[in-house]
Amino acid sequence: MAGKKTSSKDEAKNVTGTVALNRKARFEYTIEEEIEAGVVLTGTEVKSLRAGRANIADAYASTKGAEEGIWLLNAYISEYGHGNRFNHDPIRPRKLLLHKKQITKLLGRLKVRGTTLIPLSLYFNKRGLAKVKLGLAMGKKLYEKRDTIKKRDWERDKARIMRGKNG
Repeated sequence: MAGKKTSSKDEAKNVTGTVALNRKARFEYTIEEEIEAGVVLTGTEVKSLRAGRANIADAYASTKGAEEGIWLLNAYISEYGHGNRFNHDPIRPRKLLLHKKQITKLLGRLKVRGTTLIPLSLYFNKRGLAKVKLGLAMGKKLYEKRDTIKKRDWERDKARIMRGKNG
C-alpha cells in the first residue's frame, strides 16, 4: 500500500527541526529543569528562522518591567532579506507563551540567588510552530567546569582505546 503523497508546498509548511542551539549552556550552567515555551514572532522573524538565521548564545529569559509574563532577551534573529520597511529589529525582546501556573512557578524559582533562565534551543515543532526550550539553570564554578572537561576527555580517550582493541 502506497503512502500519502505530499506536495512540496505541504513539505515547506511542515518544516521541523532545530534552528539555533546554545552549545555553551550545558558547559557554563547546570540545568535543573527544562521547559518548552512558544515564542511570539512577527512574519519576517518566522521567515528568517526558517532560513536558519538565529543566534541564542547570549540570550536569557526574564521578566520585563511591570508587565506580566516572561520575555526572551538578547536573542538575535537576523533581518529578512526581502522584508523591506516591515522588517523587524533583530534583538527585540520577544514574549514567551507559558501557562500562568508555569510563570508563577518560574518566577518563584528565579528569586533564588544564582538561578537564571537560559534558552537551550530554538526550533519548529511538528505543527510548524516556533518553540524555545528553556533551562532553569545555576551557574557552574570554575572547578566544576574543569571536572566537566576532565570527564569529557576521559570518555573520548576511553572510546579511542576501545576502538583500537576492537579494530
